[in-house]
Amino acid sequence: MKRLAEADDGSAIPATRRVPANGSEPEVLRAKVEELVAAFGTADAAARLAGLCAKIDGRLVFTTSFGLEDQIVTHLIATQGLPIEIVTLDTGRLFAEVHALWAKTEARYGLAIKPFYPRHDEVEGFVSEHGINGFYASIAARKACCGARKVEPLARALEDAAAWITGLRADQSAARGGVSLAEAYAGRGLVKFNPLLDWSREQALAFARANETPLNPLHERGFLSVGCQPCTRAVRSGEPERAGRWWWEEEAAKECGLHVGPDGRLVRAKPALEVSA
Repeated sequence: MKRLAEADDGSAIPATRRVPANGSEPEVLRAKVEELVAAFGTADAAARLAGLCAKIDGRLVFTTSFGLEDQIVTHLIATQGLPIEIVTLDTGRLFAEVHALWAKTEARYGLAIKPFYPRHDEVEGFVSEHGINGFYASIAARKACCGARKVEPLARALEDAAAWITGLRADQSAARGGVSLAEAYAGRGLVKFNPLLDWSREQALAFARANETPLNPLHERGFLSVGCQPCTRAVRSGEPERAGRWWWEEEAAKECGLHVGPDGRLVRAKPALEVSA
């Protein structure tokens, strides 16, 4: 299996990854982040997304996993006709309900969501080395699986992008408590934008229901945060909503690598800017 290197932002990327063509310097990214926060810090989510499109030149990419928050962002993009590319990472281990919702979402909004799949040699190599469910054996093995199935495809999805839009909310978990509206990803040369950062789950549910936004039926069965099928369980009463993800691991380790740095913690804007691009 081809080895994954560690990006400047701490996520695993292919060792042969090219620097994004936009090549933004940390100072430029800092200025963009500060401008976005100042302009849209108190705006609603629709205005935040429209404002991002007005202020950032280049390719804008939203990555959806079809969770509650992602469905709301898709709704806002589609109903405003915003020039944001919607993509998803199909890991090969998703719930059938996710694929059904994917089709329903495209029909509801009249759009095509672009898929990015793992490279077959990466997955074949992982399974040959660890076994089909080898990710249960250790945190290192699980992160290697996430690296092959999610992080490497993400690197391709974001190649040459100027901004990456996510559905992160600050109250999803303790690790995500410091999420900002806009963050600088110096290692990828782009701005990361989180338009729902200050929403609560209750607010998100109310919005989705009021706007007839298609939702995953697994949410009603206690799967509040849905990832790969073998790595997701329903949340028990009193648990945080991401407790069902990689439930056999310690809480601090519960990120797949898409949003974390070398220490396993969620990447923040300041550390990203401190790393040379």
